[in-house]
Amino acid sequence: MANPMTAGVRKATTWSIALSVLMITAGVIAIGAPMIAGVAVTALVAWLLIFSGLLHLAFAWRDGRAGAVLWEILLGVVYGAIGLYLFANPVAGLASLTLAVAIYLLIEGVLEFVLSFQFRPLPGSGWLLVDGIITLILAVMIWSTWPSSAAWVVGTLVGISMLFSGVTRLMLSIAVRRIVV
Repeated sequence: MANPMTAGVRKATTWSIALSVLMITAGVIAIGAPMIAGVAVTALVAWLLIFSGLLHLAFAWRDGRAGAVLWEILLGVVYGAIGLYLFANPVAGLASLTLAVAIYLLIEGVLEFVLSFQFRPLPGSGWLLVDGIITLILAVMIWSTWPSSAAWVVGTLVGISMLFSGVTRLMLSIAVRRIVV
């Protein structure tokens, strides 16, 4: 007779393996069709901004102070307007997101570069330097080819992330299954 805990772990890992395969498949599709994946990400960001704008408007009167109410209404309108713009113009929104990714990577690369020098005497600090340099190179590559890079950057990065998350989840699920079952 099987242990109920073992049966529960087996069921959970089966679902996790199935989800992992779906994530890997979605990642490969996103890498293969980065423009479509990028537009899908833009649409998701648009919906999140619209929802956030609505929440700001709904909770504007919670504070009661005129300045706070006005600020919340203003934020709600700005979030909603940007969300509607992204939703109505997904390709332009994708170009904006690509530029935001380049700026983010630039800032991250500089910070990792500085951090590597602060941690220089510690073992492994060289990896921070390597990571910072690679991140800076990626930021410059995206920035220098913008706006044409908008067609592939966001979708490819999301696809790579999904692919590696799926592989990681798959390996962990298989390892848990081997240990417990």
